[in-house]
Amino acid sequence: MSGLSARIEALFHTVRRPDREQYTNEEVARACREATGESFSTTYLWQLRTGRRDNPTKRHLEALAHFFQVPPAYFFDERQGAEIAKELALLGALRDAGVRSLALRAVGLSPEGLDTVSELVDVIARRDAARRRPSP
Repeated sequence: MSGLSARIEALFHTVRRPDREQYTNEEVARACREATGESFSTTYLWQLRTGRRDNPTKRHLEALAHFFQVPPAYFFDERQGAEIAKELALLGALRDAGVRSLALRAVGLSPEGLDTVSELVDVIARRDAARRRPSP
């Protein structure tokens, strides 16, 4: 998967409809057609998502950026794109009820308390990763 297709795919996985379901290719393609007045088919969007096409016009990328409410720089600027991708990952994680609950409970903690929670999360993440590794 190319960098462009991975970025588009990340938008589909992270930015959701109000009912929390993923947007369909048809919904996005239709909105992009309406925004640009240009051809933007469901098949073309699928090709961009899968890396089968990787040279869209600037207007197509701007329409995608507008639809998903990210700056166009997400597609054009490596540094800004990486920063926006991090923010999208955080938004995606906060969709998870358990993560959101933990984050909300941590809001009032002291800096020392936050450090302790962070250390505990690191320990648990290492333990979980060790459990997932195949045994030799």
